[in-house]
Amino acid sequence: MTGYASAQCSSASGARENDQKSEPVSRLGLEIRSVNSRFLDLTLRLPDELRSFEPALRERLTARLKRGKVEVRANLESDSQSSLVEPSPKLLQRLNSIQDNVKAWLPNADVLSVADIMRLSASGSSSNKDWQPDVVALTDQALDALMAARAREGARLATMLQDRITQLRALAAQAQPLIPQLVAQQRQRFMDRWKEAMGMTDGHTLPESAQDRALTEATAFAIRIDVAEELTRLASHLDELQRLITKGGEIGKRLDFLIQELHREANTMGSKSAALELTHISVDMKVLIEQMREQVQNIE
Repeated sequence: MTGYASAQCSSASGARENDQKSEPVSRLGLEIRSVNSRFLDLTLRLPDELRSFEPALRERLTARLKRGKVEVRANLESDSQSSLVEPSPKLLQRLNSIQDNVKAWLPNADVLSVADIMRLSASGSSSNKDWQPDVVALTDQALDALMAARAREGARLATMLQDRITQLRALAAQAQPLIPQLVAQQRQRFMDRWKEAMGMTDGHTLPESAQDRALTEATAFAIRIDVAEELTRLASHLDELQRLITKGGEIGKRLDFLIQELHREANTMGSKSAALELTHISVDMKVLIEQMREQVQNIE
């Protein structure tokens, strides 16, 4: 199902003891995007500092999501102003040693600027934090928001599907009385053609064998165009659809199957159609069923 949710938190150690300077404030943001898909397809885009948490995130996501193309994106950044902290002598000594080693192998390499040192100092401070509790908490928070958004969308989809079911029942009711009329019309048409073929248009009675054959042809035609069985199965599928929608839960894959069956019955009706009215009904049914098929893929 489609949906979007995000959650953020910030972390700082506060003021140091015997110092008025603050540690850099790190902000962690996490967002979840979901679009339609018949199966669950997870994509995680995490910064290097959070890459080790990917298995835990996948476990929490798969425990609550069953369908959809889901993208999870996390972002970790430091406040530019609060990150301007004085590098420690230990860090400066380490950076100087690293720079000497680099210059020994790459004499033309640029030396570290003050901005480079400040950036490395800020990133080093944020990377030392254990983000796992925050990542887990934000994931649960975003999942709760996503599930709530999906529930609201599900309620709208249920209303739409119920409306399409009502329209399909109305079309089936229109098709039901057409079959006896078509059979009677075709039977009379066969009788008329036999009269013309045998040159008995003067009102004389047809020979019994010819009349029986005409009736047999009319009966065979009636069997070919009889869609009563398709209408019965269609009504049964609509009943099951309505029951599942009312019941709720993880019904998406079962709805997929029923939609395929509805499409099969509507196609059969169209192929058996012997009248323009029935053809129009079949086309209208397939339009409604296709609309349902597109939306059913949103349902878990």
